[in-house]
Parts: sequence; structure tokens; C-alpha cells
Amino acid sequence: MAKNPLLRFNRRKQRVRTKIRSLVHSKLRLSVFMSNQHVYAQIINDQESRTLVSASTIDKAMKSGFTKTSNIDAAAEVGKALAQRAKDAGIETVVFDRGGKKYHGKVKALADAAREAGLNF
Repeated sequence: MAKNPLLRFNRRKQRVRTKIRSLVHSKLRLSVFMSNQHVYAQIINDQESRTLVSASTIDKAMKSGFTKTSNIDAAAEVGKALAQRAKDAGIETVVFDRGGKKYHGKVKALADAAREAGLNF
């Protein structure tokens, strides 16, 4: 068993991504990334290796509305913005890739906000 936390995280991330890619070939992937300061989300077409829609707390349109860009409220706003941009691009259904993170806190807030705004996964 790997004792290094970063190694365990990378293995978990690869395991999640491999399951997503092997089970669902034709669907788009909603990928979440969180740094210490910002929250990023994007919808990716893995067959073409292209990012179709993205949203983050560093976007100029969203940046002014936050007092802190790395909390649950900021993640929820990113989820809403991503879902709105996806609807504008004609995307309705995606597969959620939590990027190796546990499904709670900011990840859950982003997912719930995207669902409420009309994105299906």
C-alpha cells in the first residue's frame, strides 16, 4: 500500500478517470479541479481531446462577485455558470469527474449547483 498521500491521490484520480472513460464512450466529461486559491470546472470531449465549456473563479465576469474564491459559495457559483454556458452550447448530459477528490464540500456544492441549473449527470 502506498503511504505517500500524493501517490494515493493520483492513483484514486486515475482509477476514477479510467472507469469514466471505459464505461461511457460517447458522453462528455465534467472535470473539476481545485487549487488552494481557485475552483475550476470544464466540460471535455475525450474523443476529440477538446474543452468545450469552462468556468472558474478567475473569470473576469465572476471574479468581482467573491470575497473569497476558494470556498463552497464560490464553487456553487462556478457550477451555476458552467451549467448556463453548457446550456448555451447545447450540452445537457455529462459524466461527473471529481478529479480524485471526495464528494463533499466544494465538489458537492459545485455538482449540486450545476444540477439545479439544468445539467444532467
